[in-house]
Amino acid sequence: MRDRHASQGARRAREFEAFVAGAGGRLLQTATLLTAETPDDNPRARRLLTLALAHTYAGWDRLRGEDPYDRTRQYLATRFAHGAWHRYGGIGSGRRARRHPAGALAVLTPQERLILVLRLYEGVAEEQAAALLGLPAERVHAICDRATATLLHPPRDPAPTVAGAKVAPS
Repeated sequence: MRDRHASQGARRAREFEAFVAGAGGRLLQTATLLTAETPDDNPRARRLLTLALAHTYAGWDRLRGEDPYDRTRQYLATRFAHGAWHRYGGIGSGRRARRHPAGALAVLTPQERLILVLRLYEGVAEEQAAALLGLPAERVHAICDRATATLLHPPRDPAPTVAGAKVAPS
């Protein structure tokens, strides 16, 4: 009996290690995009991924044919949304995170980032993203469009003023 549990544990560990070897890089990139960190400096993304992988490993034997990548991605998204809710006053709040301005997606709100990453980077269908986030599909579509427009036409910072410079009359 003890040998059977040991062999099952070893099999589980091998399967999980193979999963992480195959999907870990892409999942880290997803977490990096969600947190708007730069690829070379991403401690929040690594922590988010570690939590998602630990959650997946804990339920590994209960997957029963479910794709572990989908399960891990779903946990990444919900954990990110939960963290953004507490950190920024709500995933849907208009506040933009500026913690890591070097990240390409830092100009987006956490909700815009989440939907854009799910839809465009991960290829999750609009209806699936809506169900995952508890939003109507139309809202997911509108947020994705707005986020894309923001990336294509980023908001401009006001021009710096020079002390003592005269403003030309209009």
